[in-house]
Amino acid sequence: MPLTHLSRPARAFPLSTLATAVLLASAGLAHADDSSTSADPQLKTVTVTTSATAARAQQRTITDSSAPIDIISNEALTRTGRAELSEAIAKLLPSFNFGSNIAGYNSTTRPLSFRGLGPEYTLVLVNGKRRHDGAAIQSGSIDNSGANVVDIDMIPVSSVDHIEVLKDAAAARYGSDAVAGVVNIVLKSQDSGGHVESSYGKLFSGQGATKKIAADEGFKLGDGGFLHLSADARKRDYASWDGKADSTVKAYNDPIKQASWDRVAIKNGDPELKAFNLGYNAELPLNDVTLYSFGTYGQRKAVIQNYYRFPNGTASVPDIYPNGYYPLNNLKDTDYQFVFGGKGEVAGWGYDLSTSYGRDTLHYSSDLNLNPSLGDASPTHFGNLATFRSDQWVNNLDFTRRFENPFNLGVPVTVSTGVEHKWERFSTFAGEADSYEAGSYPAAVGAQASVIIRPQDEVDLIRNTYATYLDLGFDLTSRWYADVAARVEHFDDYSGDKLGLKFNSRYKLTDTVAVRGTLGTGVRAPSLTQGGYTTTDSRVNTDANGNVVPATTRLTAADSSLAKALGGSALKPEKSQNAGLGLTWQPDPLTAVTADAYLVDIQNRIALTSAIYDNGNGVVNSILASQGVAAGTWVDYYTNAFDTRTRGLDVVADHTTPFAQYGDVRWSLGFNYNKTTIQDAKDTPASLASSGVVLVGRNREGDLTDATPKTKWILGANWKVGNWNSNLTTTRYGSVSTLAVNPSGDRSFGAKWITDLDVSYTFFDHLTVSLGGSNILDVRPDKNAVYSSLGLAPYGNPPFYPGGGSWYTKVAYDF
Repeated sequence: MPLTHLSRPARAFPLSTLATAVLLASAGLAHADDSSTSADPQLKTVTVTTSATAARAQQRTITDSSAPIDIISNEALTRTGRAELSEAIAKLLPSFNFGSNIAGYNSTTRPLSFRGLGPEYTLVLVNGKRRHDGAAIQSGSIDNSGANVVDIDMIPVSSVDHIEVLKDAAAARYGSDAVAGVVNIVLKSQDSGGHVESSYGKLFSGQGATKKIAADEGFKLGDGGFLHLSADARKRDYASWDGKADSTVKAYNDPIKQASWDRVAIKNGDPELKAFNLGYNAELPLNDVTLYSFGTYGQRKAVIQNYYRFPNGTASVPDIYPNGYYPLNNLKDTDYQFVFGGKGEVAGWGYDLSTSYGRDTLHYSSDLNLNPSLGDASPTHFGNLATFRSDQWVNNLDFTRRFENPFNLGVPVTVSTGVEHKWERFSTFAGEADSYEAGSYPAAVGAQASVIIRPQDEVDLIRNTYATYLDLGFDLTSRWYADVAARVEHFDDYSGDKLGLKFNSRYKLTDTVAVRGTLGTGVRAPSLTQGGYTTTDSRVNTDANGNVVPATTRLTAADSSLAKALGGSALKPEKSQNAGLGLTWQPDPLTAVTADAYLVDIQNRIALTSAIYDNGNGVVNSILASQGVAAGTWVDYYTNAFDTRTRGLDVVADHTTPFAQYGDVRWSLGFNYNKTTIQDAKDTPASLASSGVVLVGRNREGDLTDATPKTKWILGANWKVGNWNSNLTTTRYGSVSTLAVNPSGDRSFGAKWITDLDVSYTFFDHLTVSLGGSNILDVRPDKNAVYSSLGLAPYGNPPFYPGGGSWYTKVAYDF
């Protein structure tokens, strides 16, 4: 039967200098004992078999594992209303936060922060196999890491059986990007039956109407195999919560037109969205080998609104748009991944051999736009502004075996070992010349409100990574389990092998109480985008006081001559150390409580510099001139900006109360405390500091220390009685702050409670009708952002959706 293991490295971690030692150790153990008896249940922190999937997926938190693990069922995911997969996870787990990115073209891919660490520190698996990175670069709102990370919203929710979340730094076991933990998305594997659903809803404001349809069905495949197909599609209308421009803003020189203007100067917010996702999961036993394959394919199209280009401004051509215009930024995102493999047993060793290929392509175009410098000759449609592409090919070979008494140690040992090769590529492709050429008309240069790749900014970045791991699990006594792991990675663009180590243990103090803990280290190489992505745009940036102002900004590579002239240098890998200590309590089958404290130190943490621009004394302009860059250009680059320490506590409690004929109520509580502090920061070069430039300012520190809540509570009650099912959840997001380079620009936003409700009734055992609402009390964040005369983002960057409450209705049929 198919197995998905989150408790051992389900990845193949490629061959480097440790490979010989791993294979020798494995060979030695192979002669010690031929037993292949199943490991004690505590070794299987999350082991899902076909027959046990349903039961395991109903657990909220796992008490019999040596590491903290949460489970999210498909039922819980679908009760989160209008949320997509990434936002649904944040609604259900207190250690996750979902950013509200309203930064124009970035607003379709939003950061998912785990334990206060950015998305680049969380490894995402599907059926235990690495998910490929997306092509979008994390830049804007509270995430300015520059990493390109997994976009899980391209996985159909209808294909998900449940999600397993390992809340433990696991870089030494699963990969260098598993600093915060691991998310394993387990796909449905039923060989019969299916589910169809349709839903509709909108915001209380009347905006953002959302339609969804989804279906999945299982089929028998051969003798003992299965094929499960899934699909979903969704459409979401535009929604905005920006304010209106104040009386100081003059859009027209003509007083009559000015008086009749509706004062809508900004349309940032949720873009209009159309998307579909397809998925399959299959297994076929053939003699002694089980072949398997799974994959997804998705497309997402977005129409992104932007700032109003005033008819009397430098971005207009009156002969084309006499009343100004709102440029539309169009995005087409195409994403797919396919995995093929086989598993079985040879010479007493269980093996798993697989290959995986994934690609994500973002293509930008624009309508109702101009390159103002071309005057009357400017196109109003740009079919090609920029293309971003991320590719990843991963080959894995894993072995595992349990020995009852190897080398006469007197204790059972489970051995897992493997190798992996990962090839990854990030490429950008230039847009059409009309989008960036400078014409003779006296106006702004370049297609407006757009990300544009010029030929000189194109990149084609490739990396090969080779790794190997060895993991040994010891059943020291009936109450005590210990695990040690070592992993070596070699990145072909960095010298030397990178070693990660981990020790993990669990001890049962009583039949109901256990203590568990972890110590570990890891090394993470910079993302390809952090090391080499470059672009120039003519949109807006944030000045030292937190004000959003027009700016031509050049993002340059960290080791470019321009960056070096402004204090930059080649990026170094990030190093991490982690420690965890937890308690579990399960007094009966209906009650489970876990509490886990953690500490994660990261050295050489990568972040975007603060904007470097001339403040009027000519120092920066002089440096720009020496590099052939136009005076007045703003510059930033990625740098090893900080050493940080993250401390936190996760508490999860789950209890079911039977009320006889009145049904059962399942109570749940989740709490997370998380605090990140800056231990060290990169200094500003003396040549820049003397002119008042701050290389890595308080705004970048604030992204890490204050932009996400330090506390988050999730309280829930699920009441099932007869055919009725009611689910009530309320979440408290702690206060957050936005810091500016100049403290006068700092802003704070208070804590808020957000309440969600879902009520459903099932007819004839198959047809379920649901009515629900997200944020049913219509709570909004505090209006305390830096004042904008245009009405921009009055709520700042809150940790929850700023558009207010919404309602939805859903009809589902199970067969």
